[in-house]
Amino acid sequence: MDKFTAFMEKHFIPVASKVGSQRHLVAIRDAFLVSMPLMILGALAVMINNLPIPDFQNLMNAIFGGEAWKGFGGAVWNGTFAILSVFIAFLLAYNIAYSYKKDAVATGVVSLACFFTLGAAVSGMSSTGLFVALIVGIVSAEIFTRLIDNPKLVIKMPDGVPPAVAKAFASFYQLVQQPFMGLANSYGSALLIAFITPFLWFFGLHGANMIDPFMQTINALAIEANVKAIEAGKAAPYIVNKPFIDSFVNMGGTGVTLGLVIAIYLFGHKNKPYMVVNNLAAAPGIFIPFIITPMVCVTIAYFATKAGLVPAATVMPPWVTPPIIGGILATKSIAGGILAAVNLAVSTLIYAPFVIMATMQEQQKEQSAK
Repeated sequence: MDKFTAFMEKHFIPVASKVGSQRHLVAIRDAFLVSMPLMILGALAVMINNLPIPDFQNLMNAIFGGEAWKGFGGAVWNGTFAILSVFIAFLLAYNIAYSYKKDAVATGVVSLACFFTLGAAVSGMSSTGLFVALIVGIVSAEIFTRLIDNPKLVIKMPDGVPPAVAKAFASFYQLVQQPFMGLANSYGSALLIAFITPFLWFFGLHGANMIDPFMQTINALAIEANVKAIEAGKAAPYIVNKPFIDSFVNMGGTGVTLGLVIAIYLFGHKNKPYMVVNNLAAAPGIFIPFIITPMVCVTIAYFATKAGLVPAATVMPPWVTPPIIGGILATKSIAGGILAAVNLAVSTLIYAPFVIMATMQEQQKEQSAK
């Protein structure tokens, strides 16, 4: 294990650190972080409008004399998710320019203009245009930040954009974005996310932040597609998204560590160093369950959703939402809470043997000392 750790520290961590601090990935992450409250607000508005409680729906209809009250939730959606790509086009370019110490506001405005010129007419301003917004934000920021300080260069805007440009972007969207979205319905991609995040954390790298740009790229589009499919009476097409991972895999944090906390309270209370998260039976004792637990939980959650036992996640609860409650909110179903409770119990069982072994080792050390 020591050789493996030394190898990873020498060859893997430097590369992963560079990836984690890469300018464009950081800009994507920060752009989504800024827009996250609006996304949550829009998701909550949709959840309230479609809350599957007949008594609630009947009460609201009685108070407002019909379903006119749903217009407010629709308006909230129009001001959040419906223009998400607009936010990202501006914020991404803004963050890139800021990292270069250039005029961030001007760069964001240029990116926004480019997005409306090239992308919005083709892909829309909601999450469906997200991929185009990312490309436009990066390309426009890179070009504009290089031109902005050159007094000899004058950028002349054309009178119009040739139709061929719009067609090119439409083809680009179909060829790149659609296959990329297929990852949101793949068990392999879910398992990879469940593995790579704690794997990076084990080596001192912020795994959640490093994987977040990928999650955010598929997240909004997957949620919106799920909502539309369910409203049309069809099956949700995308299982893997951020609320799915947060509600059924990252309970208590990466590694399903709430299960570890419960296991310590149940089986490790006699281990004083362990109670303060210390002397945890050497590296393998923490590495193995920390990696395996989220992979087991994502497997259970994925196939439970795939089999129709639990509805797909269509709402993004705030990240501080307690486990189980988060599962209910994300799926708008009690079944989601039950699935979260099952995964929490499974995670506790996985951590339990390691906690018991560590406690026994600590007790033996104390007896030897006496």
